[in-house]
Amino acid sequence: MHPAPSLIVFTTLSGLGFGLMAFLGLGMPPVAGWVAFAFYALAFALAGGGLLASTLHLGHPERALKAFSQWRSSWLSREAWLSVAALVVNGLHGAALVVFGARIGALGVLGAALALATVIATAMIYTQLRTVPRWHHWSTPALFLAYSVTGGALLAGQTSLASILFLLTGVFQLWVWQDGDKRFARSGTSIGSATGLGDRGAVRAFEPPHTGTNYLLTEMVHVVARKHAAKLRVIAFVLAFALPWAILLGLPFSHALAALTVLSHVAGTACARWLFYAEAEHVVGLYYGKR
Repeated sequence: MHPAPSLIVFTTLSGLGFGLMAFLGLGMPPVAGWVAFAFYALAFALAGGGLLASTLHLGHPERALKAFSQWRSSWLSREAWLSVAALVVNGLHGAALVVFGARIGALGVLGAALALATVIATAMIYTQLRTVPRWHHWSTPALFLAYSVTGGALLAGQTSLASILFLLTGVFQLWVWQDGDKRFARSGTSIGSATGLGDRGAVRAFEPPHTGTNYLLTEMVHVVARKHAAKLRVIAFVLAFALPWAILLGLPFSHALAALTVLSHVAGTACARWLFYAEAEHVVGLYYGKR
């Protein structure tokens, strides 16, 4: 799939923002007043910025409000409603902390649940696609959630928990990459099944459907070289997990190192998101002799 920059920014930033909101809703860290304002401002800037970036991928951004109308059948619509609910509830919880210095437990827990539910809804947009076997797996929402919680713990200053999550999420990401490489083959999809001619014997394309490019080739049949993907996986893993984990465990705390840890994790997450799209093989590629 074509790795659109707007979607990479969206999934990277919104995951961090909603992850931070979840921790703030659960009282981690226990902030109030202007400190609470600073934490919630960061969470809303990340989540809101990511959501705004997602509209850039629309052909007609002015029609974005129509996304709210199909909540019965569309995960995109459910994501839209959940994101608004999460922002409203967490906004009310944050306002109580800033103005009154009081945490409303039930409101905070509800805000945390809505924030994480939004992340899951985002992931389900991709998980539901049977035409992309690499995404059509339970690990897709689990990985989105793991990234969100890991980044949220880091931004919330929960360093002990974050160091554990870096290790667990990093190992999980390695497994997802390894297992994802096999999912297209395991799906049993081939040019024979795609054309419905597989029961007649081996099927091969006589010639490409056309000689020029089109929307399907541009958006659905993006191909990244295996050697480049391997290098980018190493870069993503080191920046998103290994380097932050080493900093948290091996070096004394300082604001400069904390900023470096956050920047490294964000850069690694963005790289992993690029691979998430670039390595996804759509079955339509079979018609063009590609995967």
